[in-house]
Amino acid sequence: MDRFIAELGIFAPAVLFNIYFAVASIPIGFVFAVFLALGKGSSNPLINRVSRLYIYAFRGSPLFIQFFMIYSLALSFNVAFFKPMGLSWFVLHPLLIGPLVLTLNTGAYTAEIFYGALRAVPRGEVEAARAYGMSRAQQFRQVIWPNLIRLAWPAYTNEVVFLFHATAIVYLALPVIGQQKDLMITAKELFERDYNAFLHFSVAALYFLAVSMVVFFLFGLVYSRLMRHMPTAPRLRYMPSWWR
Repeated sequence: MDRFIAELGIFAPAVLFNIYFAVASIPIGFVFAVFLALGKGSSNPLINRVSRLYIYAFRGSPLFIQFFMIYSLALSFNVAFFKPMGLSWFVLHPLLIGPLVLTLNTGAYTAEIFYGALRAVPRGEVEAARAYGMSRAQQFRQVIWPNLIRLAWPAYTNEVVFLFHATAIVYLALPVIGQQKDLMITAKELFERDYNAFLHFSVAALYFLAVSMVVFFLFGLVYSRLMRHMPTAPRLRYMPSWWR
């Protein structure tokens, strides 16, 4: 038991890197996804096809490969562009590349969620807003967006949790600099010392479970707020069925 508690202390700094990667990529990815979803639903053929191609490319390829591709692309421009400007330390740093790739990835997955919700927005409400004389911006702000976000929020909550889980492969694909070790790298290094896989990876999994539960809880509160106008507002369940 003492060793388990000590292990929790060892992993505590590591989980901050996983949380950083998620927190740094979620807000930008969210905004990016909104524009991608609107682009996919656009009547402009060019915008529509570019958005669809981007979403397909990032949803259709493994995240691990995306890390290698973006990092290799940055390396290829390093000698000619970044190094002469003294930006190598910044552009090639995992704390930049990690959130960048995660943002590009979650933007595609979230855009597909938002696009599905966009198509599910009641057409009657949009037509009523148009008949009332609302501009397209007002229609989006007052009618489309509130419906879209309410419909998309449960699926988006899952995407945020999946994104946090995906932070486990950042330092498996990118170089580890100094003491910047996330949960998986910390578990891997401890495993290489004593081969106690059950202890080290179980503690890492426990941290992933704990943070995931916090995410479900917080996003559940937001969902309750979004649905507060309903007679009996539904809630996002963040506890497994066997626990309730």
